[in-house]
Amino acid sequence: MADLYESLLSNNVGRSLLNSLNLPVPTPLERHSPTQTSFLSGNVLVGAAPGGRMLDVIAATLKQSNATALVTQNAANAAEIKQAGDKADLKFTNVDPASEGARFKALIFDATGVETSEQTRELYNFFHPVIKKLADCGRLVVIGTPPESCKTNPRAQIAQRALEGFIRSVAKEVGKKGATANLVYVAKQAEKSAESALRFFLSPKSAFVDAQVLRVSKGKALPEGFNWNLPLAGKVALVTGASRGIGESIAEVMARDGATVVCLDVPQAKEGLQKVADRIGGSILPIDITDSVAPKTIADTLKQQYGGVDIVVHNAGVTRDKTLGGMPEHFWDMVININLASEERINDALVEQEVLREGGRIVCVSSMSGIAGNFGQSNYAVSKAGVIGMVDAYAPILAKKDITINAVAPGFIETQMTAAIPFATREAGRRLNSLKQGGQPVDVAETIAFYSSPASSGVTGNTVRVCGQNLLGA
Repeated sequence: MADLYESLLSNNVGRSLLNSLNLPVPTPLERHSPTQTSFLSGNVLVGAAPGGRMLDVIAATLKQSNATALVTQNAANAAEIKQAGDKADLKFTNVDPASEGARFKALIFDATGVETSEQTRELYNFFHPVIKKLADCGRLVVIGTPPESCKTNPRAQIAQRALEGFIRSVAKEVGKKGATANLVYVAKQAEKSAESALRFFLSPKSAFVDAQVLRVSKGKALPEGFNWNLPLAGKVALVTGASRGIGESIAEVMARDGATVVCLDVPQAKEGLQKVADRIGGSILPIDITDSVAPKTIADTLKQQYGGVDIVVHNAGVTRDKTLGGMPEHFWDMVININLASEERINDALVEQEVLREGGRIVCVSSMSGIAGNFGQSNYAVSKAGVIGMVDAYAPILAKKDITINAVAPGFIETQMTAAIPFATREAGRRLNSLKQGGQPVDVAETIAFYSSPASSGVTGNTVRVCGQNLLGA
């Protein structure tokens, strides 16, 4: 369904009309392009609080980009930042943030050294002079230490938790530019495992991921010769609900990143499923995931045809909306069975039979309804909150098998489902986020691909909202 705002924004008269009515004028978002040669280009300003431990990784990551690395010329720790650049063979150039031409595509701040509430002033010192000079579709990334790991130092725990308030507030300030702000908590000794997260949050692939908090723990070293442009090469991925919409986009992005994709959907969707599989060079598995034999059939098929599976994406889902008092019991049972219980059964079969290989990835599609609830969706909200609970519960269990499990929680995404929403509700849904627009299925797919990468072995137990910082919910 066409976005009314997009049609108005396509000409000067429309833009003038929106401005005159004091209505939001969203900035078109930059998304990943097949012709893109680097995850980040442009001027990137790096700062750090004293005692930070992420500068070496920041420098090494930027070295792999087309970015120009900059440091504020009068920064107290400019020498420390440049020293990290020297280790990575990356030159940091001095910049005067007050200069007329200063403009930044990304602002990165290492806050791991913040150990008291007074030291949060370092955030102000770094961002205050430059935040208004963040470019359209720019990126603001803060790196901290997980507060729960600072329990022996309560002041540090308080200060690190405070970073979440900062990132969620500044995300609302820069959203009008199509820019995003995100926080990455990196555990001690997990510094090298953070590169995948930094690349993702600095790149156009995170266009609709805003004001999120991600935790990174220590992961496995990448294999020699790892290709960041084809991170899923040699991997087998199962994507449920793949015949259309978000599932179709997930399958496409997985294939783009090198995976062999098994596209699963109900038998009634076989024709559409086959078209998707043919286009991406994958295969199909038409089956109803609520069938009692489905888990065994899926496990047997993956083992016999591929020797196992590396990535499982639980995307299949339905809605059957009614207020609770008017909801028939089969509406409740269907939604819980498809959206939650079937995923548990499939996971159990794949893990217990060792079909999901070592280093495997499970990624679940939750929803903002599972976080904030939604009128007339008590069944759906239960199922999607349960998906988040499944991630929380199984992350430490599966970690013992070197398997990660994470979730995405989409907000308003432009699909056939949202196209059926009444006009006024649909337009409101598009604007109720800091970026003032709906997301695209590819935004969900890119986040899932980030989770699925071998480089994300330190990322588990996370739920990232793909919602442009929806103004409802936590």
